[in-house]
Order: sequence, then structure tokens, then C-alpha cells
Amino acid sequence: MLLLGMVVGVANAAPTTEVPEQLLKRADAIKTADHVEFLKVLQQLDQNAADLPVDEQWKLRYLNAWQWAFDGNYPRATTSLRTIIEQAPDKALRLRAIGTLINILGFGHRYEEAFIQLNQLAELLPQITDKEARYAAMADAAQFLIIARQYDQAVEYADQMMKSVPDGMNGCRALYFKLHALFHGKTVRLAQNQLQEGVDLCMGANESLLANAVRTDMATLDIEQGHPVEAVHLLEGHYAEVQGYEYPALMQYFNVLLAKGYYRLGDLVKARRYALATIASAVENEISEPLGQAYDLLYRIENQQGHATEALAYHEKFMAADKGYLTDVSAGALAYQAVKQQVQTKKNEVDTLNRQNQILQLQRELDHKAMETSRLYIALLLTVLASAGFWLLRTKRSQLRFKRLATQDSLTHICSRQHFVDEAEQVLRQAARTTRSVCLVLMDLDHFKLVNDTHGHVIGDLVLKRAVAACQQHLRRNELFGRLGGEEFAILFPECTAAQAQERSERIRQAIAATPLWGETRHVVISASFGVACTDRSGYELRQLMIDADNALYRAKRDGRNRVIYGDEMDAVSEAGVASIHGAVHDERLADLPH
Repeated sequence: MLLLGMVVGVANAAPTTEVPEQLLKRADAIKTADHVEFLKVLQQLDQNAADLPVDEQWKLRYLNAWQWAFDGNYPRATTSLRTIIEQAPDKALRLRAIGTLINILGFGHRYEEAFIQLNQLAELLPQITDKEARYAAMADAAQFLIIARQYDQAVEYADQMMKSVPDGMNGCRALYFKLHALFHGKTVRLAQNQLQEGVDLCMGANESLLANAVRTDMATLDIEQGHPVEAVHLLEGHYAEVQGYEYPALMQYFNVLLAKGYYRLGDLVKARRYALATIASAVENEISEPLGQAYDLLYRIENQQGHATEALAYHEKFMAADKGYLTDVSAGALAYQAVKQQVQTKKNEVDTLNRQNQILQLQRELDHKAMETSRLYIALLLTVLASAGFWLLRTKRSQLRFKRLATQDSLTHICSRQHFVDEAEQVLRQAARTTRSVCLVLMDLDHFKLVNDTHGHVIGDLVLKRAVAACQQHLRRNELFGRLGGEEFAILFPECTAAQAQERSERIRQAIAATPLWGETRHVVISASFGVACTDRSGYELRQLMIDADNALYRAKRDGRNRVIYGDEMDAVSEAGVASIHGAVHDERLADLPH
């Protein structure tokens, strides 16, 4: 939940007369505790901005940047924060600006840049003696690490916060971040009484927004433990209060949890209402976990009531939202590893330069040593050089390994989506010059979501690996095989006719269906549907091949699944509604392809 980490302080009663410095301090303290009063104080300060001393003008600029971020005006906030970071004379203020910028970048899914800023924050933090600025910066770091799903690191920052709570504060914010990171990191099993401690502490600090954020974790725990009545009662008791914040992120969690609670209670009318409210409160083009959960609930409700068309439409939106969320999770993890690698490389380079300086110093000393001792120093120099070379070699190997991982799907170790697209376009360009025929096959495991729902995601992952292994038995070295996402795969057959592609696909289909049942997946029977397209009909543009293969795949699913359909057969399809229902699937599957 963005911006919860961007404020430090407690609400204080307004004195009758306050000088600008007192107004600035009070405004900073009540940003979330009393946001309405904060806006009034900020307006009063803006009216007299020209009369403020230079250092207080910088503090006012930071407060305005924070408010723009809270309102969702991220471009304006980002510009102002970068100016503060580069030009403000107060290091403590620069530290706070970095922390706020980190959260904005994290919420905008610009993870790599955010991790770079986080490293700058970590380097500047030891230089700052201002307790409140340090506390706020550590809060921002913990907040971003939760957004980026690096929960262990978030707990470390929260623990540092709890050891250095500024005077006049009770540690509500530190405890909130620790509980939130532990709850979502799943490494520690929290109980309701532990979460209630966080609520009580934050209410004691007049931080009702944070208290309600903890209540979402309490409601989640109630639902997971089979107590939907308690969850609904807790959330509805504070619903109007959360609405008053006008904070979409927290409102989304309240709505989707109420939808889940009522669904568990069998009240489909209220479950639908709160699920729709979750979607209505979503920020446009924003990736969020509650949005995907709301679409999934609506799919289940419509399916339970026998509304097949509506259920399919919501299921397609759920798949799109879920895929976007999973992609965002992967992007955060990839950015973390990339920046971590960059930091390590920089550290190795600095170490190498230090060693080179030591070598130069030793060389100067050799001029003053006797010949008998010179051999010892030369041996030492060679050892240092060998050590530096060894570290540089290890760094280079790590970079190459990281690059290889970026081109592979982490679960199945076949081509990732982007790598498959890049390689396929290159093959098609070469084939177009020689007019050789190329075929694209889209494959989707049948009823795979049911496997996950019935047996769990661990078994689902094993089933995916089993299917991939069956496919690889029938693929040649020069043929591309990639995972597009979830249970969807793609195969590119170079120098292959449509008839050959259909025959190859049929063999693969039979191999998947005949895969021996073993291990933990012995109770799971799988099959797959295939859609085939060929350049003879679709041309050499990958986008058109994907469209035609996708049409054929949809026909295979609609006709009963576990079959192979060639794209030409779609010309005979004219049933009403197919185009409208299927359009969303095209948009989502082709969104990442070049135009």
C-alpha cells in the first residue's frame, strides 16, 4: 500500500499562533493522521512561501511533492523530488526525498530504478543523525521492499526502525511493516493476537489508516482459517472510515476481502457487489492482486449460477490480470537480482583498483629493498593480481549466467516469452527471404486451473514440467519451444508445411495424453489443445501467425479440447458471439508482440 511509509510523526493539537517552522513540523507530523488538517496547513504555508527562509522553502517543497504523490500525480512529484535530491543543502531532507521517490518508483513498477535509489539511500543513511529523518527513510525502504516482495529485507529495516523510534512516537509504523512483511512473506505463522497488537499500537498513535491496513491482514487470516463471519464483521465495522481516506489501494483490499467473505458465506449478491466495487476502485492500467482476485470471484459466481458467457468473460479478464500480476512479480525479482549484480560488480571494481594502488605502492617500495627481498614482493604482487583476476572472472561468469536465466522460463527451462518472440521473428525474417514455409503451434493444457485448484500449485508446476518433457521428446534442435505464460506454450517449426505441422502436433498431443503417471502427479491426467498456423496462409508476420494460431486453438477448446486444429478451419466458424468473447483473449496474448 503506497505512501504508508512516507510519513513519520504524530498528530498534535494546533497552537493558537505558530511560526512557519512550527507549521512545517506540524504539517509533516499529521500527513496521514489528519490529512484534512494537513492540507489546510499546507495551503497556509504555500501562501507565504516567498517569505520563508531558504531551508524552510526546501522543506515546503518536499511536503508539496509528498502531497502530489499521495494524489497520484507521480510525474510532478518525481520531478520535484529529484530536484530536492540533487540540490537541497540539507542531507536529511535529501534522504527523505530519496525514500519518497523509491516508493513512487515501486508503485509505478519501475523496480530496477527503485533498487538503485534504495542503494543510494543505504549509503546516505549512516551519514544522517536526524532520528526522524532516519526513521522515515527506513520506513520508505521497508515499504518499497514489501511492494517488491523482498520480505526478508523489509523485516530487517523494520527491526532497525523498532530499535530507533524517535521521541514522541510509539513504534506503530515499525511494527506495521514487520507484521505486514512477515504475514505476506509466509516465513512466520502469525496469530490474530499478534496482528491485534499492531492495531492497538497504531490506534494509540492516532494512525487509524495504518491500523486499518493491519485489519486487512487480520481479515485475510480469518478467511484462510475458515472464519468468514469474523472477517466480514471486522471489515464492515471500519468500511465507512476507510472510505473517508479516499485512498484507492486500501479500499481495494477492503472490497475484495468483503467479497471473499460473503462468497464463503454463500451470499452471492453481496459478494458480487463488493467484487465489482474492487474493480471500480482500481486505478486505470494498474496491476494489483485484488483486481485479479475480484475477477476470479466474479467468474466463480457467474459459473455457479450457470451464466456461461459471463463466466467466460470474467475468466478471461482474471487470466489477463493474473498474468500481469505474475509478470510484475517476476519483474521485481529480476530487477532485484540485476541491481544486486551491478552493486557486486562495482564493489569488485573498487576492490581491484584498491589492489592496483597497493601494487603501485609495493613497486615503489621495491626500489628501496635489497635484491634478496624483491622476490618475496614480486610473489605477493602476483598473488594479488591473481586474486583480482579471479574475482573479475567470477563476476563475469555470474553476469553470463544471469543473462542466460533471463532468456529461460524459470520453471520449465525452455524459452521465456520474450526470448521466444525475438527468436521467432528472426527465423521468420530469414524464411521470408527464401520463401520457405514456417508453422507456428500454440498449445494450451486442458483444465489446468482445475489441477491447481484441486491439487495445489506445487502439483501444477510438476504437471507443467511433465508436459514439457513429453513435448521435448518430439522436437528437433532447430525448433523453438517457449512458454508464453501459465499453461500456454508455443512451438515454431521452420521449413515445415501445414500438413507436417499438424502431424507433428498430433504426435505431441498423443505423447502428452499418454505420459505415464508418476510420483506426486500420479492422480493427474492431462491433455492439451493445439492451434496451428502456417506462413503459406498467414504470411511471415509473427503477429498474424499468432492471431491465426490462437483462433485455431480457441476452436480446439470450443470443440471439446484434446485435439489439433489448423487455422484454415476457422473460416467455417460463424457462430454468434465467438468474435466478441474471443477478442479479449487476442488482445492479451498479443499485447507483448511488436506492431
